[in-house]
Formats: sequence, structure tokens, C-alpha cells
Amino acid sequence: MASTVLDARENSRAPSSRGRRRPPAPVLVAAAIGVVEAAALVAGGLTGLDGLLLSPLHPPGPVAAVVLLLLAGWVVLCAGGGVLLLDGSGRRLYGGVATAEIALVGALLALALLTPLFDPLPVGLPLPALALLALGLPVGKLLLAGAPSVIAWVAAGPRAAARRPEPAAVGPRTRVVTLAVIALALVAVALTTPVPGAAPEAPATAGTGQH
Repeated sequence: MASTVLDARENSRAPSSRGRRRPPAPVLVAAAIGVVEAAALVAGGLTGLDGLLLSPLHPPGPVAAVVLLLLAGWVVLCAGGGVLLLDGSGRRLYGGVATAEIALVGALLALALLTPLFDPLPVGLPLPALALLALGLPVGKLLLAGAPSVIAWVAAGPRAAARRPEPAAVGPRTRVVTLAVIALALVAVALTTPVPGAAPEAPATAGTGQH
């Protein structure tokens, strides 16, 4: 009788303690970095795309479409890795994105040192210093993903969901649709951006004609 009562108390407390567990600070910081990085990529991508399309040497359509798709995929992976880490579902995506970012910085540094591709760009810092600054974010993400508290958080599994009607599971189709919507939004912004034509020269011509 006594053992039954004790078992009942332990069983009633276990789900509540598991449901109330909070992620440790490294998990919160890592997830916040992933989401903030995704937002910064969207803002920086739109700004850079605007300036690229308004420049005289704008890339052809297929190249711009590939860049937009890569940017959209990068945004989705950054945000998704942070959310999965916060939920305790896994840290492979988060660490994989950080590793890919390190490889990207290394590839860009090699291109800048071996080819004159980035020579026209106005860079105020030396390339090694600029590469070290760019590597700070992905290296920090890898360190956070390998923290003992983060590993323990992921090993404990996803958080116990409250008993409520479960929504439909997010499948691969939903992820593909999300990626396509982001890419279409970027393409729409690119297409609706006005391209400067001969309008600025009209007032000068008119003024010259009057004189």
C-alpha cells in the first residue's frame, strides 16, 4: 500500500518536472544566434541585392536566381538549426551549418588571395583580419553546439509537449514550400526594384536647351 502511494507520487511528479525543464543558457544563446543570423542574412541579402541590381554590372538572371536560392536555403537552415537545438531535437544541423560557413569563409579567402575577383571591392581591413572577423561567428556557434550542457540537453530528447490536439507534422513538402516562398519573395523584391534609366539626364538636357 505504501509503495503504491510512493510510486503514484513519483509518477505524478515526473511528467511535470520534465515538462517544466528549461533550456540552459548556452542553448538559448545558440538558438538566438541562429535566428538573429537568419534575420541578418535576409536584411543584408536584400540590401546587397538592391545595390547589385542598381549597379551597371548587374549579374544575369540565372546567376541572380541561383544566388537567391542559396541565400534562402542559408536563411532556412540557420533558423531551423537554432529551433531544433532549442527544442532538443538535435544539433547536427546547427553544427553542419557552422562548418559550412567556415568552409565558405576559407573558400572566399582563397579566391581573394589567388584571384583578382574581389579587388574592385572597397575593403578597409587586410584580408586575414577580415577572415578572422568572419570566422568568429561560425566558430562561436561550433563551440556553443559542443558545450556539455548543450550535449546533455540534446541527449535528454525533445521537450514533452502538452496534451493538446497535435497539429499536422511538418514534412519535406512543407519545408520545400517554405524555401520556395522565401525565394519568391526575394525575387519579387528584385523584380520590383526600379532600375535607373535616362531620367536623371533629362533635367540637364532641358536646362541646356533653355540656355
